[in-house]
Amino acid sequence: MRFIIVLITSLFVLSLSSFAQNKKPRTGKESLFGKKLATYQITSNELSGACFYLVSGHGGPDPGAIGIYQGRQLHEDEYAYDIILRLARELLTRGAKVHIIIRDKKDGIRDGRILSNSKRETCMGEAIPLNQVARLQQRCTKINELYRKDRRKYKYCRAIFLHVDSRSRSAQTDVFFYHAPKSVSGKKLAVTMKETFESKYDKHQPNRGFEGTVSSRNLYVLLQAAPVSVFVELGNIQNTFDQRRFVISSNRQALAKWMTEGFIADYKQVK
Repeated sequence: MRFIIVLITSLFVLSLSSFAQNKKPRTGKESLFGKKLATYQITSNELSGACFYLVSGHGGPDPGAIGIYQGRQLHEDEYAYDIILRLARELLTRGAKVHIIIRDKKDGIRDGRILSNSKRETCMGEAIPLNQVARLQQRCTKINELYRKDRRKYKYCRAIFLHVDSRSRSAQTDVFFYHAPKSVSGKKLAVTMKETFESKYDKHQPNRGFEGTVSSRNLYVLLQAAPVSVFVELGNIQNTFDQRRFVISSNRQALAKWMTEGFIADYKQVK
């Protein structure tokens, strides 16, 4: 009798093991990432219940800041967009709901150093106006429309605006984080992002240090976007050292991963 019980128990454990091995991983698909990376695997539920609105700066008729690298032009909107796509994919693999506000149906995630410029970007299918206020209002309006619906389901909704700064060629800068004045949650998110970047620099470049800062700014999108928001300046597109942060695809991927980890840390504090 004991032998029969042991045998049944062994078969039950073996059956469970086989089920676990045969269980298909959860996957999703986003065509904006490009053909090779359109399908992604959801590897965790760390951000399940969180919703994000991702906005890359400028786009359409406005390329934003322009730098020169090895005789070629670097356009802010192209690099901000590539990093936004990488960030979106990282967030999705962790179970988050993601809205990519600025879109280019053709580009996808690219690994080249020089990302060719185009004017194809839209605001979720709508043409982007050249007028600055109209352009910023358009993306905030779209975010707020989505947020009114999402807030019923998601307790944690965050918007991120990615930009690349333009200063004198000699000005090497780290990543800067801005939040809306009087936004306690926005400041907490920005501080958490900064602390995440500091820890990464301590690990990967221990002798370098990190001088990025957190501050409040009366930026239009921070004031007009309804969800808690953070505005990120990724570096100086004119500076030779900062340019490496953009032109090397693995660095663009690292930026996306670190921002994702910042969001995860912030989400854990809020849950």
